[in-house]
Amino acid sequence: MVAILGGVSAQTKKITLEDIWSKPTFRPMGISSIRSMQDGEHYCVLTRTGIEKYSYKTGEKVDVVCTFRDPMRNSVKPLPPIESYEFSQDEQKILLSAEFEPIYRHSGVSTYYLYNVANGTFQCLTQGGKQRLTTLSPDGKMIAFVRDNNLYTMSLTSLKETQVTFDGKINEIIYGTTDWVYEEEFAITQGFYWSPDSKKIAFYRFDESKVKQYSMQMWGELYPENYTYKYPKAGEDNSVVDVLIYDLETSKTTKLDVGSQNDQYMPRIQWTRDANILALMRMNRLQNKMELLLADARDGQIRPLYTEEDEAYVEVPGTWTFLSDGKHMLLTSERDGYNHIYMYDLSGRLVNQITSGAYDVVNICSIDEKNGLIYYISHETGAINKELYCIDFKGKKKTKLTEKPGTYTAAFSNNSKYYILTFTDANTPPVYTLHTAKGKLLKTLQDNADLRERMAQYGVGRKTFGSFTTALGSELNYYIITPPNFDSTKQYPLFFYVYGGPGNQQVTNAYGYSDYYWFHMLAQQGYVVVCFDGRGTGGRGAHFKKQTYRNLGKMECEDAIEAARYFGGKSWIDEKRIGIFGWSFGGYLSTLSILKGHDVFKSAIAVAPVITWRYYDNIYTERFLQRPQDNPRGYDDNSPLNFANLLEGKYLLVHGTGDDNVHFQNAADMVTALEAAGKQFEFRIYPNKNHSIYGGNTRLNLYQLMTDFIHRNL
Repeated sequence: MVAILGGVSAQTKKITLEDIWSKPTFRPMGISSIRSMQDGEHYCVLTRTGIEKYSYKTGEKVDVVCTFRDPMRNSVKPLPPIESYEFSQDEQKILLSAEFEPIYRHSGVSTYYLYNVANGTFQCLTQGGKQRLTTLSPDGKMIAFVRDNNLYTMSLTSLKETQVTFDGKINEIIYGTTDWVYEEEFAITQGFYWSPDSKKIAFYRFDESKVKQYSMQMWGELYPENYTYKYPKAGEDNSVVDVLIYDLETSKTTKLDVGSQNDQYMPRIQWTRDANILALMRMNRLQNKMELLLADARDGQIRPLYTEEDEAYVEVPGTWTFLSDGKHMLLTSERDGYNHIYMYDLSGRLVNQITSGAYDVVNICSIDEKNGLIYYISHETGAINKELYCIDFKGKKKTKLTEKPGTYTAAFSNNSKYYILTFTDANTPPVYTLHTAKGKLLKTLQDNADLRERMAQYGVGRKTFGSFTTALGSELNYYIITPPNFDSTKQYPLFFYVYGGPGNQQVTNAYGYSDYYWFHMLAQQGYVVVCFDGRGTGGRGAHFKKQTYRNLGKMECEDAIEAARYFGGKSWIDEKRIGIFGWSFGGYLSTLSILKGHDVFKSAIAVAPVITWRYYDNIYTERFLQRPQDNPRGYDDNSPLNFANLLEGKYLLVHGTGDDNVHFQNAADMVTALEAAGKQFEFRIYPNKNHSIYGGNTRLNLYQLMTDFIHRNL
């Protein structure tokens, strides 16, 4: 695969950082919060003024279900901007949330309202302070929520609260939600689940009292405040996690015997289609064994359903779904070397492997049980693409439903009769289209034509793909953005963007949002921009991903250096002007690369980098390196701290002091190591900013800093 160089012959406008970060110049239009109605013939979307109802058949608006600012019917005056909504199963009530305040990266508290569809009235459900994760019961008569680390229920008839747990306490006991590390690494904040008959709630209890605390000073007052939270670093104690079931009729709480230890994880729980059977997922500390268990809510008895083990680690299944026949489940697994869909019965017997081949299934979009069909996204046409397919339960009659290569997501109707497809590719912003289940286009809902026209005015659209083969025989994918009027007889400086973390992908045939425009801006200013996915990245099967196991940094850095040498060998690249930039894991990789590859890279930018894996959280780090006690060389052999004396080029280190993910401690130690080695470098801190370093003018300031650094040092 060879990249196509060059692009538009000229552009009429220059991209500025203000265009990217301060103005809506390149902001795409979207469709917010699509929800299928129960009839499968209509869907709703969220707007600033209300919830609108559309026909799947025509794509036309047929009703306004809820108007947020109707003074005649709104008893809550004024109603704040609504951020999300959820229908009750009978669609006569709508749960609305507003005024979200973040806790960690994904979690937060909100104010909740209930809209009665029949009479058009609003009620505020938030009485004793903002709530977390407020969820309607399946019968629409109750809500459950978390407040101050305790679980509550509320009757929607009387608005009477019932407190289910009582000993919840910040930094000690958590009910109904998860601790920091589960949220960050298992992508789970919802920690309670209604049974299908609305009579029970299964929920987590986290005892994090023995987890060590991390403190950050928050600047701004005469005496800065300390923010302290529980953060389990590699090799350290975890929360003790229990699973309990609360019976609303008897007010009795039953604790399940799942082995409440801090050397195991319970990353998922869910009810089966049987209102008395709860399914649980359990993993050991090293995450190389995963078990699915079934618990009887009536007596607490637990039986095994499924076990999977791996020499490296087992991924949490992206799909784990119980079918309505009450006899089968669908599960995704990498057990044959690629991520595929399997069907099991509830005795744990494999019924059949539904998808197979040398490609990864990304996710299941919809399951049409009536017709025995599964709609899913996969990398079947190559790691850089994500396309939509349909296959039957027997693994037959596979149909590709997308034509143009690119990246797709699909939101299906309740009966899988229709879907709304979102498409992007490397140089196309989101396009939203409405289709029948067989792929027939019914209507284009939003094509971002105005943005595409502006992109043309600014000369954007020169991102192309290629691959090269390393000395060890690994074929690595990359994308490249060349300057306008690219001339292969000239020489250009080369700017690398890297991430490189396990299972991650940056080289994708998808729209790139903000950095996409920054990279084009740099290309306008005369730089060739390249990003590559090295060994250990995703989309290419388990072996390609897991080969970095127990030795993070070594292969990734070797590939970065080899990629730089590969492009540096091109006649149109000035091999003495090669720079590298990364954020988070990418900051770790850019730092390690300029140290180990000091004869290749002239400059490097590292934003919020991990500097030693000993400082990072245990779920992520131990998954890939085991514990420090088990594999100390895996933690230390490729820490940039051990190579500070090799720095020869220009190095910019950036970190936010309020980073609760990759702690500022990493940057502090890197500064200490470089100073001890007698090295000069540039360092910028952003007080109180978290891992994303944003808010106000922060992003504009950061990208101006990095742009200036590139101009001075590349």
